[in-house]
Amino acid sequence: MYSHFPSSWRLMLFGVMLGALHLSCSYATPPIQSANPVPQPVLENAAYTRGVLRVCSDPNNLPFSNQKLEGFENKIADLLAREMNLKLEYTWWAQRRGFVRNTLKAGACDLIIGIPSSSELALTTAPYYRSTYVFVTRNDNRLNINSFDDSSLHNVRIGVQMIGDDFANTPPAHALSNRKIISNVRPFTVYGDYSEANPPARIISAVANGEIDVAIVWGPLAGFFTKTRHLPLKIVPVSPQIDLPYLPFVFDVSMGVRRSDTRFRDQLETILEQRHLEIEQILSDYAVPQINLRAKQIGL
Repeated sequence: MYSHFPSSWRLMLFGVMLGALHLSCSYATPPIQSANPVPQPVLENAAYTRGVLRVCSDPNNLPFSNQKLEGFENKIADLLAREMNLKLEYTWWAQRRGFVRNTLKAGACDLIIGIPSSSELALTTAPYYRSTYVFVTRNDNRLNINSFDDSSLHNVRIGVQMIGDDFANTPPAHALSNRKIISNVRPFTVYGDYSEANPPARIISAVANGEIDVAIVWGPLAGFFTKTRHLPLKIVPVSPQIDLPYLPFVFDVSMGVRRSDTRFRDQLETILEQRHLEIEQILSDYAVPQINLRAKQIGL
């Protein structure tokens, strides 16, 4: 899905699910016997013969992952390790440019739990969830924005995550620019201030504090921080799902392995299919906006 949009946007989405600064260490949890363990993968990488599932992850990137293992990707990784009867270990590296090169491709770890399904940086599984960008507003400001074509967007303070130069900006930034909505937009970096806990949360806090009227954010971020901080915010999926001709706001997310690890990819897909209800529940517990993977998408 959405394999046709520019590679810079795919990297950007990966960055939204990511963090900043380089940090590398490991954390291990003991294996837990599964009631119906899947046979251990037969791979070129020797780590698997030692009974270890090595996950590439960010130590400060909730709701996805952190070093305290509080993210939903940490919970899903634990589920996988139990199914395979493997010990779970992490290689920590901030998920921004160079993340895949310095972790998966360098052989430091063997699995990325969340990566855009269309990514060319790894061999990806079938998608295990689909989410969307959302509009985030305060419950008490009477705004009812659900479309980029809403005329009120010209008159309110808008927060948007942006990175680098214009070509690397997020899809919402491009959508606003295409509609000449520029002067009232306040930029927030995708990566946030990595010296703080939960750096991507800054844009959500700005809405709650009244610094901006509406934020346009990747759904999993908005859902999690609104729920866990008990913020009086309203979350509405953006529309349209695709700003024609090829600017999507809905994305599929997969797991990623090295391109040579096809058998491991196939095994992961088996587990994802068998345990999809448990995974959907984990995502729901973290308030991830989920769109039916089997639903035909508008514009496809």
